[in-house]
Amino acid sequence: MSTPITPLRYSFHADELTGPALRTFGIALWIGAVLSILVGIVVLAWPGSTLEVVAFFFGLYFFVVGLVRVFVGIVNGTLSPSIRVLSVILGVLLLIAGVFALKNPLSSLVVLALLIGISWITEGILALTQTVNDSSKWYGTLLGLLSIVAGVVFIFAPLSSLAILTVFAAWTFIVLGVFQAMSAITLGRVPKARLAK
Repeated sequence: MSTPITPLRYSFHADELTGPALRTFGIALWIGAVLSILVGIVVLAWPGSTLEVVAFFFGLYFFVVGLVRVFVGIVNGTLSPSIRVLSVILGVLLLIAGVFALKNPLSSLVVLALLIGISWITEGILALTQTVNDSSKWYGTLLGLLSIVAGVVFIFAPLSSLAILTVFAAWTFIVLGVFQAMSAITLGRVPKARLAK
């Protein structure tokens, strides 16, 4: 007798998650949102930011978010194995990007832009794969898409000066932080369309 093979799943529904799993995702989203908004504001407010300062704050953000993603992937046993593995792998990539930016803050502007771009694309993929089928679905989807678009812009658009890089990155961090906060607020809520049924 053959055993049925269940396909790998890279997304999940809110009703499949336990209370602790939803809380873990909510905390991860809040950590990312608060840190993202703070980094954006600090970098915008810092007069005459140097490349070293910008790299430090961005590296710190990616390191902490990567750590949270790895933690969620390891600790949250209610998720499918494929989501847990993907969370850990992409979290490790964010950790590596964060460590690189923290250890090599005087790298060239091009390297910093590539690092930020790759990290945002990674974070966008994570956001899309971990979108929950509840009220936060659209915020999570928009967060993922915006992260990927911002990452692609950083990799392929010629950002010729630190001032342009800093302003664009800071505002992108703030916008992405707002979307993470909205995802955290609506996480676990049943969409109104489903309530009406």
